[in-house]
Amino acid sequence: MSNNDLKNLEDLDKRSFQEDLIGWFESEMRDLPWRKDQDPYKIWVSEIMLQQTRVDTVIPYFTRFLKEFPTIEALANANEDDVLKAWEGLGYYSRVRNLQSAVKEVHEKYDGQVPDTPNEISSLKGVGPYTAGAILSIAYGKPEPAVDGNVMRVLSRILVIWDDIAKPASRKKFEAAVREIISHENPSYFNQALMELGALICTPTSPSCLLCPVREHCQAYMNGVESDLPVKTKKKKQRPVELVAAVLEDDQNRILIRKRPESGLLANLWEFPNVEVTKEYRSEKEQFVDYIQEQYPVELTLEQMIGRIEHVFSHLIWNIHVYKGHLTGEIVETSTLKLISIEEIEKFAFPVSHQKILKQFLEEKR
Repeated sequence: MSNNDLKNLEDLDKRSFQEDLIGWFESEMRDLPWRKDQDPYKIWVSEIMLQQTRVDTVIPYFTRFLKEFPTIEALANANEDDVLKAWEGLGYYSRVRNLQSAVKEVHEKYDGQVPDTPNEISSLKGVGPYTAGAILSIAYGKPEPAVDGNVMRVLSRILVIWDDIAKPASRKKFEAAVREIISHENPSYFNQALMELGALICTPTSPSCLLCPVREHCQAYMNGVESDLPVKTKKKKQRPVELVAAVLEDDQNRILIRKRPESGLLANLWEFPNVEVTKEYRSEKEQFVDYIQEQYPVELTLEQMIGRIEHVFSHLIWNIHVYKGHLTGEIVETSTLKLISIEEIEKFAFPVSHQKILKQFLEEKR
């Protein structure tokens, strides 16, 4: 840390800051299902779900997921398709695949007990510094930093840290700051309070400084620069991708679905056939028909377009033109290719974009 950051740390009345922050949290903390107890498995699941997802969105998913997989053993022994189905709609599916892999290791190597040391817990798949710190501090009461975007925003203002929080190297500075100021008596509430403060009061734009319980400790507020912090460079623009997708029925009104590859974007989820549009074809319909007939020995009639869908990823924007069509011919089903009825479709986990495709198809059929 720079000399200026060290000076701001020295100027902070750490004991008073801890008391004001934790006192506010004790009286104002939200009633969230993962706060009912200090079960490390539940805290772990919640923290993985909360990555890149809003609290209000996570709550029903968390409740359903824990009902289906209430223990380390239950998740370790679960079928991956069932796990993906329970996660359906949350996105970033690599999170839950990594979670299940790590849970299997905990089940086999640690007798079902989530490790309580930094080295052991950090060695688990998908458990980065933030998740490790959150579990260790919240579940086990260890004074470990749990630094997410909320925490970096709060501390950048409290201590006037001008480092770009979008750069991975900056996290080390904030982790070092937390180690200096964390409450050793109640690290669980301290870390949760910093996160809660960032979520509810010290927001990215227009922070509610007049409602802030640690306003008198905030160097940015004192210097009138709270709106200038944190420093955060913008991400690269997402690349647009044009796709054609279709819900294809055979003579028995069964729908063709396929499983995505085992690695990469949306791995192992089910989808409707689709292809990226290229310029070499006169029309996207012609390209799609050619693509399907190259893949399968069928005759395909592609009907009218039934809708458009835009789906945004961190690095891509899918613009999907949705059609319906009819298949004639014999398709050999495999573990990654199925012909299923509308009633059976509920058993399969689809990404959000393909859930929207199904919805448009069903609305068109009415």
